[in-house]
Amino acid sequence: MNASDAHDYDVLIIGGGPAGSTTGAMLLKYNPDLKVLILERENFPRDHVGESQLPPIGRILNEMGAWEKVEAAKFPIKIGASYTWGQTVDPWEFEFLPLSEVPQENGRPEAYEGWRIKTALQVDRAIYDEILLDHAESLGCEVRQGTKVRKIHHEDGRVTSIETEAGDNITARWYVDASGNVAILRRALGVKVDAPTKLRNVSFWNYWQGAKLNDDLFGHGVTRVQVRSVPFGWLWYIPLSNDRTSVGLVCPADYYKESGKRPQELYDEAISLEPQISQLLETATAEKEIEGTTDWSFLSENAYGENWFLCGETMGFADPVLAAGLTLTHACARHCAYTLLEIFRGELDEAWLKEEYQTLQTKKVIQHMRFAEYWYSANGCFSDLQAFCSEIAKDAGLKLSPTEAFRWLSNGGLDDEIGQAIIGGFDVAGLKQVQWRFTDDKSEVEYLISGKNTFKLNVANAKKVKIPVLKDGRIEQADGYERQGKILARTGAYELIIDALESNSDIEGIMNHLKTRLYGAQGVDTKYALQQAMQALEVMVSDYWVFASTNKKKPVLNMRTPKEGQYIYTTSLGKPAEV
Repeated sequence: MNASDAHDYDVLIIGGGPAGSTTGAMLLKYNPDLKVLILERENFPRDHVGESQLPPIGRILNEMGAWEKVEAAKFPIKIGASYTWGQTVDPWEFEFLPLSEVPQENGRPEAYEGWRIKTALQVDRAIYDEILLDHAESLGCEVRQGTKVRKIHHEDGRVTSIETEAGDNITARWYVDASGNVAILRRALGVKVDAPTKLRNVSFWNYWQGAKLNDDLFGHGVTRVQVRSVPFGWLWYIPLSNDRTSVGLVCPADYYKESGKRPQELYDEAISLEPQISQLLETATAEKEIEGTTDWSFLSENAYGENWFLCGETMGFADPVLAAGLTLTHACARHCAYTLLEIFRGELDEAWLKEEYQTLQTKKVIQHMRFAEYWYSANGCFSDLQAFCSEIAKDAGLKLSPTEAFRWLSNGGLDDEIGQAIIGGFDVAGLKQVQWRFTDDKSEVEYLISGKNTFKLNVANAKKVKIPVLKDGRIEQADGYERQGKILARTGAYELIIDALESNSDIEGIMNHLKTRLYGAQGVDTKYALQQAMQALEVMVSDYWVFASTNKKKPVLNMRTPKEGQYIYTTSLGKPAEV
């Protein structure tokens, strides 16, 4: 569909970073006839913080046709992270896949298949962002770099045109603000933002270079981000190549103000307090002056208007402790593009499309805010947050003690991708292991479904709703339920469990139902699918979509997660043998 005579473009995107380039690329991939303009105030390449990714980005890069181009840049392959946090002193590893699945030698570039589907990248944003913007242009987007927006013309909440500093006045049917924290359109329209979190952090960072700087952090051609607690915050150390790394400090804003220290002083002190990082940087050289920003999580009051959308960090931002920033941005941009594509087709209700975009994307940001709060509450300098966990639970309609709420938070809001029980790269089993490391408990963290054998679906007083499922450029409508703000989507692992529960209540019948559906299914890893289904059941019990009980005359379900496992383990102990 071409722009009408009354408009210069179908879609005008402000910002050429990952949010803008992903939106543009997705639009043109599925509808090459659209006329799309991307305005970028900088001239690429330019440095940008936020280098560490999570595995879901690979799927999006592959879908938009940019995987091979990004892979050709040979950014380090990230298989997880190394932490000291909470009660832990010895570093522990979190990995996306067992190291046994990583080939001894991997040739680059590689296809998006096999073990690479489970990995992520650590990218030099100057190179990465330029690759994506060039890719969007190659698909047909008109890209104007070095073009600043002077003014947003609008009337009654509707954007009428965009005026550039060069004096051009440009019109479009739809406008997308993907300008990050600059938020050009959002600020011009007076869209309010809220910070529904007690996390008020600042961050300072720099880039370091040194010959063979990261030799010890690469093995099998892969690496991990290093996260290290210090008395007043935490440090990130992200290897960007064998000779270059990004190092940053995150600490409470109040501590920074009260310390009376300059950013460079605080940054240097934090590094000196962390033996591994200070040793790594001993012969390295900082590239430039230290940079800084506030890491205050926030959420926009509205994500859309009559003819505009907010996308990526313009819409909302969650604390970077889980390295989810780029993942949230790419996923939001994909959803924005899909929504616009459906609006242009005119087959689905526009109001529903817009509202579901806002509901799903704001929910994702809030979930990551909450999970970050849970994460920080285990760190000494954020001790007041543990009590705040009760307030978070209360917001969800639960009356829990701080300790109970602390535990509950690690199981809440697990649907980064609809149909999967996962958040921030952690599934339920991973979160159970994290709980062990964040508490003083010597006994294992238990599953709610363990020791139970009778399960009943509870959709009483729930409203039937339609849930958007994005696939191949179309938004499909899956069935689902909504109750007190909680959504249960009948898709993915949750659909498997719901189907089983509708015809069975005992665990033996449920397992037989699942195996019948999964065994022999083309392209399905049966063992993995069963694990995901059981983890989905755990989340459904936690959220009261399922009532669990025990019939003493029948066998019970035995679910457990060892503290030391294939994916999460104490570094000094080494990875346990796979069972």
